[in-house]
Amino acid sequence: MSVLIVIPARYASSRFPGKPLVPLRGASGQEKNLVQRAWEAAQGVSGVERAVIATDDSRIRAAAEAFGAEVVMTSETCANGTERVADAFDRLGGGHEIVVNLQGDAPLTPAWFIEDLVAGLAADPVAEVATPVLRCDGQGLSALLEDRHAGRVGGTTAVFGWDRRALYFSKEVIPYTGQSYADDALTPVFHHVGVYAYRPSALAAYPRWEAGPLERLEGLEQLRFLERERPVLCVEVEARGRPFWELNNPEDVPRIEAMLAMLGIA
Repeated sequence: MSVLIVIPARYASSRFPGKPLVPLRGASGQEKNLVQRAWEAAQGVSGVERAVIATDDSRIRAAAEAFGAEVVMTSETCANGTERVADAFDRLGGGHEIVVNLQGDAPLTPAWFIEDLVAGLAADPVAEVATPVLRCDGQGLSALLEDRHAGRVGGTTAVFGWDRRALYFSKEVIPYTGQSYADDALTPVFHHVGVYAYRPSALAAYPRWEAGPLERLEGLEQLRFLERERPVLCVEVEARGRPFWELNNPEDVPRIEAMLAMLGIA
């Protein structure tokens, strides 16, 4: 199937202004900004016809074009990444069967997460939207709980039914579990990976819907689909021993740099 990756990037983040341009030091000691690292992650995904960066900010456009990315300028009124991806797809004239939203704050997203996501959506003719989920081990769950106890809005968790249709997404750690887990033990909590794959019909409909109360409360764009009773397919992906984390807050910078060093990513 024809696949397009769009990396939405906005400068005016409320929690971390200028986040797409924050420098991240890799294993070689070289610094690359966040949006470049997300772009390089996209280049490693097989089966992708085209990848673009979508932004409304001239500073991000200049930085992206400097490292050779294709940039689509979008409206300043886009409220979130999905709206920006929809805008970019429309400006590109459509023409792809699956559109992937690789959010610019997830430079550690492995290629197989996206490949498995696309395969999952392609294999389910009813699903219009899909997103990856990663089962937390004890160490990953502890990191999520540490953020919440410190009052930081960190990673998102997902719960879903037997048919893998999402029931809810939250910035709280759900489902609740009072147990303690060893660092390498599997837990019942799934970390939501901030990547989405859409069929064009769902992507076109999304900006026409008003944000609902749950989306506004949680600040999670995917809840708009659930509030409109549009199913979201959760595709479980495997870490394969690789750490995963998003850059949500300034405190995440050293954590991600340590992971880049451990993985040998320059």
